[in-house]
Amino acid sequence: MSNAPESFWAKLPLGRGVQIVERDPNGLVAFAKPAGVLSHPNEPRDEPRSLLVAHYDKPGEFFHWPAVEGRAAGKLWLLNRLDSATSGLLLAASSEKLAHEIRVSFQRRHVKKIYNALVFGALREVREIWRDRLAVDKRGGQIRTAASGHIASEAHVRVLRSVRESRLLTLIELEPKTGRSHQLRVQCAKRHLPIVGDATYGDFKANRDFAKSTGEKRLFLHSLKTEFEYELHGGKFRFSATAPLPEEFSTVF
Repeated sequence: MSNAPESFWAKLPLGRGVQIVERDPNGLVAFAKPAGVLSHPNEPRDEPRSLLVAHYDKPGEFFHWPAVEGRAAGKLWLLNRLDSATSGLLLAASSEKLAHEIRVSFQRRHVKKIYNALVFGALREVREIWRDRLAVDKRGGQIRTAASGHIASEAHVRVLRSVRESRLLTLIELEPKTGRSHQLRVQCAKRHLPIVGDATYGDFKANRDFAKSTGEKRLFLHSLKTEFEYELHGGKFRFSATAPLPEEFSTVF
């Protein structure tokens, strides 16, 4: 049985364009968030453009909201994060116990994550394994990752589709085997395959040309699928969720 009633899920204060795409009986939920929506607010003024329009407790990593007419007070524990520019899957749990158990699974890397990205250029092979050593610098709330460092980073990559507009574009599938900040964006850029719309590590001129011809300015990186197993109250459970590829990707093809 879920530890949250149906009314809890039906009346979640979802952010703009956020949808529930999967939920299990233990209270684990997967959301699909659009590009431009924050995983959580960094300060109160950010709440209207976050996954949930609610207060966020940073130390405890949970959303919380007061009771209002027609809706009870509630809490929801956030389990992963995406850059605001990245669309796709965010996971949350309706209890602290469940959140703890799933975070343990994540720390042991018992999780499969699949991303799709649209990049400028073409890969040499249909399937590739990318292994790099990156450097991650976190200062003043900002993250910057460099293509040379000591942090081992690995991703398995597969070509899905290519199209030539003003220049060659390739849709790729990426399965990160490590979870470094900005890992996929930096690994793509290092191979001269910048992700379309990447305003930090990308090809700025190509981004401007693409936006001018298509009207699209977003970062074309999407968290598509997540699969993992976890334990709770002596039982083992499997969870799988998919966030459909946004329409902006399909319009390119």
